[in-house]
Amino acid sequence: MHPASFRPHERITDPGVFRRAFERKKSASDGSLIVYGVENGLDHPRLGISASKRKIRKANARNRFKRLVREAFRLSKAELPPGVDLIVVPRGPGLTFEQASRSLPNLARSVGRRLGVQAAKLSP
Repeated sequence: MHPASFRPHERITDPGVFRRAFERKKSASDGSLIVYGVENGLDHPRLGISASKRKIRKANARNRFKRLVREAFRLSKAELPPGVDLIVVPRGPGLTFEQASRSLPNLARSVGRRLGVQAAKLSP
């Protein structure tokens, strides 16, 4: 399997994990994304996306947001801190792939530092 794939074990589907991440209140944000984090005890990061109708009204815009965030996660997995569940919430509609691919790794590293987890080193 290609190392930059998005495997089922990297996806968060359990509502309890979402609740735990929101209650832990370890987050980082910028103009387009909010990223909540919580330790998962695994050797890889996992992704959860919470895109509500209140933030993004149209279903096709919510689905586009989710696709963009999943792709940014898939391409930047090597830069993300291991052992962290990341919950991504939009600040509003209109996210571009460039914004997502720039914001997600930076915010994930920031959340990882707050949790005491170091990001993986890139090999040359």
